[in-house]
Amino acid sequence: MSYQIVFFDIDGTLLNTDHIIPPTTVEAIRQLKRNGVHVAIATGRSPYHLAEIARQLEIDTFVSFNGSYNVHQGQVIHHTPLDMQTLNNLERIAGENSHPMVFLSAESCYANTEDHPHVLESFDFLQLPSPAVRQQYWKEKPIYQAFLYCNESEELPYIENFQEVSYVRWHPQVLDVLPANGSKARGIEALLRHLGLRPEAAIAFGDGLNDKEMLSFVGMGVAMGNAHDELKPYADMLTRHVDDDGISYGLKKLGLI
Repeated sequence: MSYQIVFFDIDGTLLNTDHIIPPTTVEAIRQLKRNGVHVAIATGRSPYHLAEIARQLEIDTFVSFNGSYNVHQGQVIHHTPLDMQTLNNLERIAGENSHPMVFLSAESCYANTEDHPHVLESFDFLQLPSPAVRQQYWKEKPIYQAFLYCNESEELPYIENFQEVSYVRWHPQVLDVLPANGSKARGIEALLRHLGLRPEAAIAFGDGLNDKEMLSFVGMGVAMGNAHDELKPYADMLTRHVDDDGISYGLKKLGLI
């Protein structure tokens, strides 16, 4: 099979455990582009939280918000905002349980609680500035993703009572809230359709639980050596740890560079 596009997750895939892009990854992606292969990002991050990484790697195509907001060469080709009434009801129930939320539009993100330790911890984990507070930001802009702060033992009532949205846990205290059936795979599907490519022509590298659908959907799903154990069965190939030149090694093993 001739692969024509490669999608890369960010955290734990493009970024190593020091939250930097290894020089071998930078060079591998340059070589990939020189060889005529499209390069794209597929992440749970927002467009503004991936912008610096995209700039460093000179990538202008991305699947963001776990597939809810997707861009090719600066053009939005597919987007799916969350329903306002759902956000209203979800925020109300979360407030009754003292569970803070963060709401993310295509332009910015705001928390509904000031300086909550779990919010601060999660943004520190991503090495991103913590969001300012803005009440009911979901009334002002289309919201493509929300963070719901609760631990795993507290999540079931949300999952049972708000089945019109999807959930992905990426941190012990945080659930991503996405449009129903939202996933990186759906965003990749829209992007491939826009480019006239079949899933079999695509490769994806990932390491987290929100990469399951993506690795299953494309022609070649590659799990990083540091990937979550639950992700590895969904992969067609396992590469090295992100700290051990996993991207470069995987692309060489596939004969792309």
